[in-house]
Amino acid sequence: MKTLREVPCGQTVTVSKLNGEGPVRRRIMDMGITKGTEVFVRKVAPLGDPVEVTVRGYELSLRKADTERIVVE
Repeated sequence: MKTLREVPCGQTVTVSKLNGEGPVRRRIMDMGITKGTEVFVRKVAPLGDPVEVTVRGYELSLRKADTERIVVE
């Protein structure tokens, strides 16, 4: 089980689970990141924060703390 944080640039992964609860989980889901969604990791900043991804055809920047809550396969 790995998180989106551990995925290297250029890889596409599928979301298998969202950890966390309440407003944080809701915010991630509102961005279009739900179970079964494909996520392409475009770029990771030098210090690892933020991570740029492509989800459902649009580009998104995620904080490192958020990427650690997204379990992928």
